[in-house]
Amino acid sequence: MSYQKPKRPAPKSNKTSCKIKTGHTAIAKQPSATSSNPIIESEISFKAASDLTSHNATKTGVTATVEALSTLIASDNPLFKNGTVWTPHRPIRPEKSEGGIPFQINTPFEPSGDQPAAIKALVEGVKRNERTQVLLGITGSGKTYTMAKIIEETQRPALILAPNKTLAAQLYGEFKSFFPQNAVEYFVSYYDYYQPEAYVARSDTYIEKESSINEQIDRMRHAATRAVLERDDVIIVASVSCIYGIGSVETYTAMTFQMQKGDKLNQRQLLADLVTQQYRRQDINFTRGSFRVRGDTIEIFPSHLEDRAWRISLFGDEIETITEFDPLTGQKTGDLQSIKIYANSHYVTPRPTLNQAIKAIKMELAQRLDELNSVGRLLEAQRLEQRTIFDLEMLETTGSCSGIENYSRYLTGRNPGEPPPTMFEYIPNNALIFIDESHVTIPQIGGMYRGDFRRKATLAEYGFRLPSCMDNRPLRFEEWDAMRPQTIAVSATPGRWEIEQTCGVFVEQIIRPTGLIDPPTQVRPACTQVDDVMNEIRKTIKKGYRTLVTVLTKRMAEDLTEYLHEHNIRVRYMHSDIDTLERIEILRDLRLGTFDVLIGINLLREGLDIPECGFVAILDADKEGFLRSETSLIQTIGRAARNVDGHVILYADTITNSIERALQETTRRRQKQIAYNEEHRITPTSIQKNIGDVLNSVYENNHHADIPDFIAQNNKVDNNLANHIQHLEKSMREAAANLNFEEAARLRDEIKRLQKIELTIADDPLTHDNSEHSTNETTIQSSLFSKPDLDHMGPTMDVGLLEKHPIEKKLHKKALDKKVIKEAKVSSTASISKNDSHTTRKRKRFTKKWSSKTSVSSKSIIKKALTIVFFCFYNS
Repeated sequence: MSYQKPKRPAPKSNKTSCKIKTGHTAIAKQPSATSSNPIIESEISFKAASDLTSHNATKTGVTATVEALSTLIASDNPLFKNGTVWTPHRPIRPEKSEGGIPFQINTPFEPSGDQPAAIKALVEGVKRNERTQVLLGITGSGKTYTMAKIIEETQRPALILAPNKTLAAQLYGEFKSFFPQNAVEYFVSYYDYYQPEAYVARSDTYIEKESSINEQIDRMRHAATRAVLERDDVIIVASVSCIYGIGSVETYTAMTFQMQKGDKLNQRQLLADLVTQQYRRQDINFTRGSFRVRGDTIEIFPSHLEDRAWRISLFGDEIETITEFDPLTGQKTGDLQSIKIYANSHYVTPRPTLNQAIKAIKMELAQRLDELNSVGRLLEAQRLEQRTIFDLEMLETTGSCSGIENYSRYLTGRNPGEPPPTMFEYIPNNALIFIDESHVTIPQIGGMYRGDFRRKATLAEYGFRLPSCMDNRPLRFEEWDAMRPQTIAVSATPGRWEIEQTCGVFVEQIIRPTGLIDPPTQVRPACTQVDDVMNEIRKTIKKGYRTLVTVLTKRMAEDLTEYLHEHNIRVRYMHSDIDTLERIEILRDLRLGTFDVLIGINLLREGLDIPECGFVAILDADKEGFLRSETSLIQTIGRAARNVDGHVILYADTITNSIERALQETTRRRQKQIAYNEEHRITPTSIQKNIGDVLNSVYENNHHADIPDFIAQNNKVDNNLANHIQHLEKSMREAAANLNFEEAARLRDEIKRLQKIELTIADDPLTHDNSEHSTNETTIQSSLFSKPDLDHMGPTMDVGLLEKHPIEKKLHKKALDKKVIKEAKVSSTASISKNDSHTTRKRKRFTKKWSSKTSVSSKSIIKKALTIVFFCFYNS
């Protein structure tokens, strides 16, 4: 059975007809059969599933299970079941106790450029109940502001989807500033580190699940689910991880309870209810998700709050007062008439539901053991029985177990093959979805399921998990498509799916409010790209701007970073090995001027907001592929579009089709922007944005003292960092004298961080005034203080630190020896011809033609390092 989406009526004049070649008709495609449900019938057994394919008759029961499920995936359409269209589950939500206030943007800016027309067209589309719309907005055109205005005009809750945590953090900060009075929440994966459970059959290797949960992000996830259930004025900024399962709305809300002043309750029953909600009793270590009892007073630290807790005072069995207080200082912050306590875990389950789930798990275990024993797979049967019985005992005793998500089918009461509960069941039916950078986000949604299924099918086949574990999975693309409410896809380069859904119609936003035009783009030969990039970087530094350089591999990024660093250029690199939060800090430090050049691979693309960027270099632009496709080139070129003096250079020996199309699109946009500016007599100006707003970490401010005055005054490290530390010490003592210990602790941590930076900068030979070797080249500017990270600056060694801290000499002796050898090699390297290939990974591509002055500087560093090595050996 198939269906076709009816053709959309002809668009009105306020929308632009399709200028993107899709290669397909304007009729919605039938959902792909390759991403369908593994199980069709709700009562089908795994043994019966093996009979669906005749060639499985000679296979063992275990192998037949996986092959039968794979056949179902390849043949079934998940949107249809028994000849009817599948309807997404819409749970009944409880009444909202808070309601919220109207959305109102708090910003001095007014829509300009193409923004008014785009806002009007998209709002009208929402009112006409158009399910999918596309906003083609170029870099710097104010797409985020347009989304915020649409939310204000429609007064509807919204879910903002971002392709990664970095862009999600940026969007969260921007929407938080746009709507300070409304509930703007952050919902991304709470894992700092995650190694999924897996089994490699060919080597008989079982990999146990390992993870590290970020407590702060976990708190923000709880705050997000609570806000969407309690308020109407909510904006959730989420990553693609929101298509993974969490606890169902029914069980999550069933485990909440509300208390009001004057209510009658039994203290022991309240404590038992808190334990059922997976709160921990901590009489000493009072942290989030815990409670403590002191006589007739019960103090609760809710799972969604960070710096506030609740104190319930009883008089007998009656609630006398409910107060809110600071858990660190104990200071009262307010009186409350009622509170609603939500569970400490999204997977918490009421006891009756849990008992039913345990019975169902036991039934599936018995059936699965019979299947394994009947085909002689005794090892798998024994392994499965041992692991599952242990989990069942933990569930019966504590209500939870390790890997409880693998039993989500039974805990949520779903049938086999049905999608798990996700954030899309929490958001209301009238919500809007904005898919930021949709050309990246939507393919991620479509690619999540199949890898997860294959990994879990192997675990089920070899007895590590029950087959029902495969229902703990992300949404398939067709399921997500059926569940999503009205959607607006936002991108500078919309993908094929978005264009097909709107029948080739999109709203264009090309004119920037600041009058900025797309940066001029040049193509230069790749044979001399490294030397040419270095010259352009020095010119850019003279102007006071920053530089972004994109390469093809991690090794190239690290080697180029080292080479530029040795030539006295302040540079860092950023790729997938850098932690997510470290990436945010790196980008912030780039804007602050801590360093001048950032080298990356695929992370310097969508959504990065760096107005100080005056030069973008794309190395090896003629290497056709994903990193040098038309979309990638246009996105990378756009990083220089927020600066009036920005320019881009593509280094290529041949003009590929992708380069040609990207240049044509950029030229078309430039011509339209220039014509608009001339008609309206607009002078382009660079975007002005506070540094604290860009990629603002969602919880970074909780650990560092705010120092806006210091940054605003553009103070230099070498000038008055010591004075600033003294000022912070004075402020710390005053805070402690005023019993403001939280602020004093934050200032103490900031002072320690700055003292470490002061030692690093004072002894870094690259920051000294090289009066002995003064040249006519550009003098490196003093930088604002920032947290240095030598690992992320490239393989360098801070020699001065060893002199300052002799205790650490032994710890750094090996690294220092490597540095000495490396510097010696560099000083003795012969000049390499400029005609050498620049695509090899060998280090010689970055060690070309050292000048005599640079060699003198290298020799002085080597001499200094050899002296320190001598004292290291002497002391050891």
